Amino acid sequence: MINWRISFDAQGDVDRAEEDQLVAQLREHPVTDLVMFSHGWNNDEAAAASLYERWSDLLSAHVGAGHEVGFVGIRWPSQLWRDVPIPDFDPTPRGTATGAAGLDETVTVAADGPALTAQQLDDLKTLFPGGDAELDEIADLLAAEQSQVRADEMLDAMRRFNDAVTVESTDGEAPESGRPGMLESGKTANEVFGAYANALVVSGVDVTGGGGGRAGLGDQLGKLWKGAKEALRGLSYWQMKNRAGAVGASGLGPLIGRIAANGDFPTPRIHLVGHSFGARVVSFALTGLPPGDPSPVKSVTLLEGAFSRFAFADVLPFDSTSTSGALAGMLARVDGPLTVCFSSHDTALSVSYPLASFASGDDSAGVSDPLFRWRAIGSLGAYDAPTLFVDRVGTSYPFAPGAILNVDSSAVVKTGSPPSGAHSDIFHPELAWIVASAARLTG
Repeated sequence: MINWRISFDAQGDVDRAEEDQLVAQLREHPVTDLVMFSHGWNNDEAAAASLYERWSDLLSAHVGAGHEVGFVGIRWPSQLWRDVPIPDFDPTPRGTATGAAGLDETVTVAADGPALTAQQLDDLKTLFPGGDAELDEIADLLAAEQSQVRADEMLDAMRRFNDAVTVESTDGEAPESGRPGMLESGKTANEVFGAYANALVVSGVDVTGGGGGRAGLGDQLGKLWKGAKEALRGLSYWQMKNRAGAVGASGLGPLIGRIAANGDFPTPRIHLVGHSFGARVVSFALTGLPPGDPSPVKSVTLLEGAFSRFAFADVLPFDSTSTSGALAGMLARVDGPLTVCFSSHDTALSVSYPLASFASGDDSAGVSDPLFRWRAIGSLGAYDAPTLFVDRVGTSYPFAPGAILNVDSSAVVKTGSPPSGAHSDIFHPELAWIVASAARLTG
């Protein structure tokens, strides 16, 4: 398998030198199939390189005779929050993991202090250069003596930060808005920060210790401050989710169109794979494809996708106006199957992710689930699509062109520390087999 790379900036503009190099390589080494894989959040260059090397090796084991496969690792600016452990993404795997959340075990870790470290602040400024002043204000408030007045000021500062850096790209589950639901004008600091503090507790984080000045048992302000830092994470992830859509629609989709239209080499069968927000990159790439039939995209596989499970829905179950998801109709742009691999052990998506988007604490569409409207595709699978359980390598899955198949991968995607859980536990032969067999690379 031949390995290449392609990079995009935050607006989705491709690195032209890398595109020229990729095209030259495709001309020199024509391939039958091109796998384009996008990383998600928290991936710097070393982590992305490690991810792609390992997945290229996993996939190679399942490629049958007669297939010449190129593997393109997509780079886009998403690296932040270095204190969140990402299992097996380190170039020296398992070297820094602090625990594992498996099927029958519960792991608790202590929350770090509420103040931003200098490195965290610098990372955020690098990722969101338009929000420097607002980030400085938030950092000062997180480090200050805790009070109700400062908590209210912090939520207002987060609103100003969001407005300074926002990229509008919704999944369709809410009206078009430059703000996530957590920042709506009716929300209070106690409501938002308290919800995030409770989410930390649910995901296995002890918010009563681990630093943070006065934080301790019964100290509600201390708990609120740790919830505030987690809310900042949620806000930055929400913005990163939107950025992923822009990279896909404005960058990757048009690039695929140019590759398919290039007459200097045989058009390869293109397969898209994305992890976390990278799943949103490759999904929204479908909106940026130029018209053409059949589509050059022959399969799409989403691994723990960090975007709405309703994005592909033709009719939203919670909208009386029969509004559709942002990607409704896009299955027609895949000349093959779209597969969604999800896990119940992914607490980043099942607990933390919905909080950034929700507009109300009570959703009438989900009587038993107040966050029904805001669930991620990597947590419960695509809405109203058939679901099977992950099985061993060699399993024949019922893939169908233009159709979604959910694969509950909880049996293998199960390891990782709080608060993210198994979100990044994606290095498994069973998952590589799904990608390879959906792409018809095995025979």
